[in-house]
Amino acid sequence: MISIKSFEVNYFSENTYVLYDDTKEAVLIDCGCLRQEEQKELSDFISTNKLILKRYLCTHLHLDHIFGNEFIYNTYGLKPEAHKADVEGLPSANEQAKAFGLPIAIKEIPVEKYLVNNEIIKFGESELVALSVPGHSPGGLAFYNKKNGFVIVGDSLFAGSIGRTDLWGGNQELLIASINDKLLSLPDETIVYPGHGPETRIIDEQLNNPYL
Repeated sequence: MISIKSFEVNYFSENTYVLYDDTKEAVLIDCGCLRQEEQKELSDFISTNKLILKRYLCTHLHLDHIFGNEFIYNTYGLKPEAHKADVEGLPSANEQAKAFGLPIAIKEIPVEKYLVNNEIIKFGESELVALSVPGHSPGGLAFYNKKNGFVIVGDSLFAGSIGRTDLWGGNQELLIASINDKLLSLPDETIVYPGHGPETRIIDEQLNNPYL
């Protein structure tokens, strides 16, 4: 059984996720922790629950989802894993910060491993399947677990909405096609954990999402 803990962090109310099972092995997804108190809350949760952080996965490399990269590397020695298209198609974190008018300097932590569609990511007795969902960003990914019936989708799909496509390499037609192909094809009751806002279900988005 996979347990999921989410943290709402930074200027953009981004959802950072820790996934772990009974073995105490864990993966981190999209660390947006920017402020020291956000970083402390995350690390306290990991230490209190005696979790062993094995991998750091990124649904995409927009700034609000990678604020915590340096903290994660310095604390746990983990570098991000992401899709090659985001590494090649997005500006650096500092260039993104400048574009958003944020007066902060960010230390770049290079992506250590490129994830590809249908790749199996294992931790403890659990596994996730990486699904390629481009459109919000060139290399958007979702992470699906069939056994526990959930998918972590980054900013591709939200409760009642979809990701914005006016940023670098965004494409609304491609995003909607990706959602239909990779996400709406999942079982109806699959719980969707997005990069911002509340969780939802595949069936609810099929029936009620005005963009789909």
